[in-house]
Amino acid sequence: MFDIGFLELVVVGVVALLVVGPERLPKLARTAGLWMGRARRTLATVKAEIDSELKAEELKEILAKQARENPLETLIEMPSSKPSAPAPSPPQNPAPPSKQDPPN
Repeated sequence: MFDIGFLELVVVGVVALLVVGPERLPKLARTAGLWMGRARRTLATVKAEIDSELKAEELKEILAKQARENPLETLIEMPSSKPSAPAPSPPQNPAPPSKQDPPN
């Protein structure tokens, strides 16, 4: 990402050791690590949101293209050409009462 080599990291570490001091350097490194983690998570969240928006826009374009090529009238006419099936009727014989119910 930053294209930093090992020698540059050593130089940054030595400068940080001289500027901050050996007592506060571990705390500074931990804080820097926490901030880097937060920045990466935020970047990943933004990236995921952008991807979902792009996919939603692509889906809208596909639906618009499909609507232009196949208008709704042709989609409605297609099922009417087939013979319609009768609607299912409710069951004629209800289930017999269970034998566990005591008679009144």
